[in-house]
Amino acid sequence: MLPPSRPSGRPAALRSPQRLGQIALGVIWCVDALLKTQSYFFHNFAMGVIDASAAGQPKLLGDPITFIGNHIVAPHQATFTVFVVLVEFSIGACLITSRFVKPALLISFAWALGVWYTGEGLGFIFTSTTPSPLTGIIATSPLYVIAGLLVWPRDSGAQLGLLGERGARLVWAALWLGAAVLWLFPSNAGANALHDAFAGAPSGTGWLASVESTAANAVAGSGVALAIALALASAAIGLAVLWGRGTRVALYGAIVISLVFWVLAEGLGALFTGAATDIGTGPLMVLIASQLLVLAPRRATAVNRPQVQTASLA
Repeated sequence: MLPPSRPSGRPAALRSPQRLGQIALGVIWCVDALLKTQSYFFHNFAMGVIDASAAGQPKLLGDPITFIGNHIVAPHQATFTVFVVLVEFSIGACLITSRFVKPALLISFAWALGVWYTGEGLGFIFTSTTPSPLTGIIATSPLYVIAGLLVWPRDSGAQLGLLGERGARLVWAALWLGAAVLWLFPSNAGANALHDAFAGAPSGTGWLASVESTAANAVAGSGVALAIALALASAAIGLAVLWGRGTRVALYGAIVISLVFWVLAEGLGALFTGAATDIGTGPLMVLIASQLLVLAPRRATAVNRPQVQTASLA
């Protein structure tokens, strides 16, 4: 007979990757809310965040952003900032406490898409600026939507939320294959492109600036070779999960790469500058990759095999 299993000592909800994902996403939303309590936003929300998103946009997209910044936000910046903090903190609190999770996620989808337009200019994909794979191919806000879709609670207990296995694989592949393509653009594959990206990353503190400077000097002049290597690595990460071959290795590799980029290219999301609007793309990519680990098959352990044989003899 098989020996009785011991209780893990953790609540059942915390043994669910999906529930842990909801909590992690909730923490990120709460951190974003706290970041917007910095004094910078009470005086510069319109000019520093919204107006900047209109730069270089086609008139059809840029004019509404400018109108929102100058006529809706600017006259009431302090009130608007408090409203933003309350909305984002409420979303996070609901996800952490498991209360009203579905309504909170629905609100987060609409909110993130609104921020993507007014605060991130749709990732500037309609401008002459080439997106950088170092900071997310479509900016940060869409990653909140993807993460939310993955942790959406299903009554059937199905994993990977509303996306499901097939949808999750396709979205992941699109993110990483898109990054692979972007690495080959001249602005991202120049001899000093990586050097300039690391050297120009936000820091706000001496130790982080030193890390970024050291990394920038280390890759100076090697941008072309590194861009090709990163393009190949990105393509491999996307295709491995899409095809279901080497999924675990690909996801762990993606986590490492995302964290390195988060430190060196995003300056930990510019957390120490006093003007960070969100935590950055790195933690969200790690969260998404962590949710997709359920796609990686588990190997039978050496401890379990004798137990199974014993049970069959009994």
